[in-house]
Amino acid sequence: MYAKCGCTEDARELFDNTSERDVVSWNAMIAGYAQNGLGKDALALYEQMKQEGMQPNNVTVVFLLKACTSLAALEKGKQLHSEIIKRGFESDVVVGSTLVNMYAKCGCTEDARELFDNMSERDVVSWTGMIAGYAQNGLGKEALALFEQMQREGTKPNEVTYTSVLSACAHSGLVDQGRYFFDSMCKNHGVTPTKEHYACMVDLLGRAGCLADAELFINKMPIQPNSVVWMTLLGAARNHGHAEIGRRAFDRVVKLETKNAAPYALLSNIYAAAGKKDELAKIRNQMKEAGVKRIPGCSWIEVDNQLHAFVVGDATHPQSKEIQAELDRLVGLMKMEGYKPNLSFVLDDVEDEEKENAFCGHSEKQAIAFGLINTSFGTPIRIKKNLRVCGDCHNATKIISKIVGRDISVMDANRYHHFKDGFCSCGDYW
Repeated sequence: MYAKCGCTEDARELFDNTSERDVVSWNAMIAGYAQNGLGKDALALYEQMKQEGMQPNNVTVVFLLKACTSLAALEKGKQLHSEIIKRGFESDVVVGSTLVNMYAKCGCTEDARELFDNMSERDVVSWTGMIAGYAQNGLGKEALALFEQMQREGTKPNEVTYTSVLSACAHSGLVDQGRYFFDSMCKNHGVTPTKEHYACMVDLLGRAGCLADAELFINKMPIQPNSVVWMTLLGAARNHGHAEIGRRAFDRVVKLETKNAAPYALLSNIYAAAGKKDELAKIRNQMKEAGVKRIPGCSWIEVDNQLHAFVVGDATHPQSKEIQAELDRLVGLMKMEGYKPNLSFVLDDVEDEEKENAFCGHSEKQAIAFGLINTSFGTPIRIKKNLRVCGDCHNATKIISKIVGRDISVMDANRYHHFKDGFCSCGDYW
């Protein structure tokens, strides 16, 4: 109860003071950590569970896999997969589906598909998980092909399946297909559109640059749009530099979520990119008056079976000096490739040189530099970030992948980006 209400410290105190603990007790605490975004704590508790001689069951491994997924901790996930095979849990349809989801959401869609194809039993969750994995990795055509196969084999899609299908269309620019599936899901399968489906349609139209259509779509919704729908429109306005629609979406969001920093950051980015300093100052003041604080960007990377976290502007990591030296080296090489920092993403009113230095402190850049100096040549680098990757970091990572000859994957708050040889799998459509 405490864990599901978000009170993980209270839950842990009760757990630690319990005189007798069975596998259900351990599972409840591990699940609580996993469900509250504390994947690292869930994995640490599992190590303690093994040390105390308690054997996991299929429920334990499902929540541990979810913890690995949230952290994009692929190596931890692979180790857990080995344990699952040894303990004979792989034939469990829920465990199998969660494994597919873990591999797909860690960017390993080929491994996920191999597991999926070899499953002896597949339910709607299995199919939906694989479709969602394709969607998050920007493989829209593969997602739609699998959706067609799902129906041919007689599995009826549910509302979550359609959310994944529409998301796949949105991330791949498949506007006509997205419109078709949205119109047909109720007609063909009796699925009534939810706010999630409407948000996907706004995302689909917004990413394609059809902002006026997206706003009109929201205004015609038969249900009251929530903050997610308006935030989706605001994000699209940021991508396409549309200040008027962005402002209207912002006003709707802040009425629904008074303490959310994200809409302030997005509208600030719009005004900063457009050079509207007066409007930018007003938004900053409004944010201060509302008592809203920015969420710091944080990125994780797994090296030698250890997770390392980096926070924007933080220099407390033991290898901070080496990381900064590597960033300086990379920036010099990037400039030789024609790289120019997009300083519109820095909101502070400082000189360009200071802004450029601030960009080297972005968490994903720190994580990439750490990965480069601590792994051998040719080793892929996998990053997880709590926020959406900014435009400059996206451009910089493309160039870095070319310079260093490495595959770099970044799982941000929206999707997976696979950088290789100066290109990103999203095709800059994100």
